[in-house]
Amino acid sequence: MESNLKLGFVTCVKLGLSCMEEIYKNGYQLEIIVTLKDEIGKNKSGRIYVDEFAKKNSIQVLKIKNVNEAVVINKLKELKIDWLFIIGWSQIAKKEILDAPNFGVIGMHPTLLPKGRGRASIPWAIIKGLSKTGVSAFKLDEGVDTGPIVDQIEIELNDDETATTLYSKVNDTHIALMKSVLEKIHNANFNMITQNDAEATEWSGRKPEDGELNFEMSVEEVDRLVRATTHPYPGAFIFEKDKKRVIWKGKIVETKINHVGEDNFLKFKDGYYEIVEYTDVDID
Repeated sequence: MESNLKLGFVTCVKLGLSCMEEIYKNGYQLEIIVTLKDEIGKNKSGRIYVDEFAKKNSIQVLKIKNVNEAVVINKLKELKIDWLFIIGWSQIAKKEILDAPNFGVIGMHPTLLPKGRGRASIPWAIIKGLSKTGVSAFKLDEGVDTGPIVDQIEIELNDDETATTLYSKVNDTHIALMKSVLEKIHNANFNMITQNDAEATEWSGRKPEDGELNFEMSVEEVDRLVRATTHPYPGAFIFEKDKKRVIWKGKIVETKINHVGEDNFLKFKDGYYEIVEYTDVDID
C-alpha cells in the first residue's frame, strides 16, 4: 500500500521493533527512529537496539536520554512528520512533543483501556487473575493512557499463563493492531472513541524487589507471582539461609510425599509449591 504519510517512531523494546517491521511489511516507511542512548536502560525488559533495522532500511536514528528534549521536537518539525508512534516507552510525552507531528502521536498500551492505565501491564494481568486482557491503540494526550481509542484487540488468558507466553501474545497483538492502525490513518477518516474515565483503573509500576515471596502467602498467590515475573522479567524469589533463590517455574502440589528433591519444595500458608526451574544467587 503506497502512502505519502511521513511517519516517525519512538521505541527501545521488542514490541516497538515488531511494530516497525510491520510498518515496512505493509509498504510504509519511517523518516526517523528515536531511541535511548545505548548505555541507558540496558536492563529494561525487552530492551532492543534499533541500529541494524535502521541501517537495513536507511532510516535516520536519533539517540536521546529523554523524548521531550528540544532536539527531538525540532527534528520532528524539520522532517514534517505526520504521525509519530511511541510504543514501549516509559517516559511521558509532553505537549511540545504531542504537538510536533502534523496529525498527532499514537501509542499502544497492553490492556483494554480504560482498564489498567499505568505500568507493568503484563505482570498485573496475571497477578490479578484476569481471564482476558488486550492491547489498545490510542492517540496520546497529556494524561497517562487517557487519550481516545483508535482500536483495540482482546487477548484471552489461560489459567497457566506466564509472563513469557503473555509477552508473546502481546507482541503478536501489537503487530495485528499496527496493521489495523495503518489502514485507518491511510484512509484519514476514522472515528476515535473517548475513554470513559468512570470505568478507568490504574496499575502501579513494579520493581524487581516486588517479586519477593513470603511464607504467609497462599500457594495461589505464589503461583501467580512466579508466572507473572518469569522471563523476560526479573523473576520471583525467596531468601533461604545464605542464598537468594530466583524461581522461574513451579507448580502447586498437594503434598511433597513421593517427590524427589526435598530442597525443591516450599511450604506456604495453605500448601506446598514445587520449584521446577530456578537460579540460586549467593548473598554477599
